[in-house]
Amino acid sequence: MMSAFIHKKQSVIALLVLIFIAGCSYSQDKIQENYLHMRMEMVRKQIEARGIRDKKVLDAMKRVERHHFVPNGYEHAAYGDHPLPIGDGQTISQPYIVALMTDQLDLDSKDKVLEVGTGSGYQAAVLAEICDSVFSIEIFESLYKTSGTLLKDLGYDNVILKHGDGYEGWPEHAPFDAIIVTCAPTHIPPALEYQLSEGGRMIIPTGNEYNQELILLIKENGELNKKDVIPVRFVPMIRENGKPY
Repeated sequence: MMSAFIHKKQSVIALLVLIFIAGCSYSQDKIQENYLHMRMEMVRKQIEARGIRDKKVLDAMKRVERHHFVPNGYEHAAYGDHPLPIGDGQTISQPYIVALMTDQLDLDSKDKVLEVGTGSGYQAAVLAEICDSVFSIEIFESLYKTSGTLLKDLGYDNVILKHGDGYEGWPEHAPFDAIIVTCAPTHIPPALEYQLSEGGRMIIPTGNEYNQELILLIKENGELNKKDVIPVRFVPMIRENGKPY
């Protein structure tokens, strides 16, 4: 009799465990569904509505799960129309700016891209969805380690990271079809000009803390042709000595 009671009790516990697991699974599915909805709305209202039309860029922004790239506690704000802090005085850029800079580079699947300023890894992930390979440099060691682990965990094997001074570029892997700089130097670093391939495109914010312009540079016959895009405000480019440049 006691044995039957114990067996019945174990069965009830097992059933409760299954119900709990099923509930957790449903809850996680619901959370992911909400994130997907927010991501689609982000692309529709913040990016398409502002004139971005390149399907490759739009699809990449839809696929990359931005909530993975923000600090714990900020997930609810990951798809908002604004930048967010990520530590070390750095930020993850506003989704529209990420899409705009990517769109300006006119990328294709064969391109090799240099990114200066890995940050959270979000921009690198968007580029990796489109391009053959992304070489990304980060000056802050903590961000380099965190973004490297995250990108690896998410399966972005075509992103290669380096901890170092982005002002010097990455000459071992030059030339690059495109260069994207996600921090603002006061001028265009000469090394980046040199490492851009003929016909290559560079998108970079330049200026001081209060007066910056996002500019597009296209290399033609060894010369850089410049186009102003929009006024912006990025964190300054930091050199190895810890000072802005």
